[in-house]
Amino acid sequence: MTSKLMMRELSRTSNNTCAVDNSMGRFKGFKPRNCFDACDLSSTDVKLCFLRKRSKVVEICSTQDLIFTLTQTGICTALDRSTAKRVCFLNITPDEVIRSLFYNKSNQSVITVSVYRDDNYSSLRCRSTPLEYIRGNKPENGFQLFESESLRWPGFVEFDDVNGKVLTYSAKDHVYKIWDLVNYTTLYSVPDANIQEIKISPGIMLLIHNRSECKSFVKLKIVAIDTGECLKTFEHALKPCKKIEFIEQFNEKLLVKQEEETLQIVDVRNFDVLQVPCTDFMTPSAFIFLYQNQLFLTFRDHKVAVWNFKGELVTQFEDHVLWHPDCNTNNIYITSGQDLIISYCKSKYGNTGSINVSDIMTGKCLAKIANEEMLHDITSLFYNEDLNEIYIGNKNGTIHTWAN
Repeated sequence: MTSKLMMRELSRTSNNTCAVDNSMGRFKGFKPRNCFDACDLSSTDVKLCFLRKRSKVVEICSTQDLIFTLTQTGICTALDRSTAKRVCFLNITPDEVIRSLFYNKSNQSVITVSVYRDDNYSSLRCRSTPLEYIRGNKPENGFQLFESESLRWPGFVEFDDVNGKVLTYSAKDHVYKIWDLVNYTTLYSVPDANIQEIKISPGIMLLIHNRSECKSFVKLKIVAIDTGECLKTFEHALKPCKKIEFIEQFNEKLLVKQEEETLQIVDVRNFDVLQVPCTDFMTPSAFIFLYQNQLFLTFRDHKVAVWNFKGELVTQFEDHVLWHPDCNTNNIYITSGQDLIISYCKSKYGNTGSINVSDIMTGKCLAKIANEEMLHDITSLFYNEDLNEIYIGNKNGTIHTWAN
């Protein structure tokens, strides 16, 4: 038995070393290749109200041949990655402000979520545009989604690529709905019934209800995301005078943190509770769950850390101080294998930043892209894993492609 365990550990170490070497080689010799303009003001045939001045790039995604960019003013552009030319704008009316975009790989389309002047930019409207229409410069041939729903604030729409689902909330009708991401059919509805928030994990949803009148507990419900079947309902005890900082669900683990209290990691199968002192685990500004590794990332004060569900700090990153304090998935990238994190980081020298590639399990910096001229004021980044290209957007609406 000892021999088998030793061989397994040696094998794991060897494989990890190979993976690190491959990752380092993958980013070796990265150089700027192309430059795109998401705010091309030279065109005279386009009459978009919010294309009158330059705006920072806040979101980037891509397919094999197309790069999609979204600016803070709501202009969404499809670019041809091989020619560095604009294919089309996805805004199909002059007053359309696109708030977010989502590449739906399950049916080869791009979903845009927009607001319009005719209702004072107060309601979300969704449109699906197949890639064939975008390539043909006919984005107007896309079709509206979820037209039955009133998505006026605080209504919302959320796309879940992992489960292949869409979650909408109509504040007017007080109902949540789950939709199929492939064909956009309604699967089932959930009346809000005092639901404060819904958290989605692989295969399940956590329904968080409003706190009880006495503030001493919160009702929670776990449902199967495919069918809406209730799998478990329970109450979690709270300190009545302390606000809830977060409740997160990860498979069978529930993370609960109240102000100035310990982190509680609850096993919802048997309700065993692990307490992690607040001096060891300080409330992060954001989480990313690493489902394949049974770990989670936390972001706080420009720093990233990796934790396990025993409340133990697994990884601290070397040379990986994030440039932006309000980290979100538009200015970092986690690879699909959940082994690498690519981020815009602060440089040790001068006022420019660098793009750092780090190993999530070890914290080691495997590669760094540093260029004083092109790494000023970076506002978004995206890594195309199939093509091994990094796209970087800045505050002037320009996108640079880096590759080896």
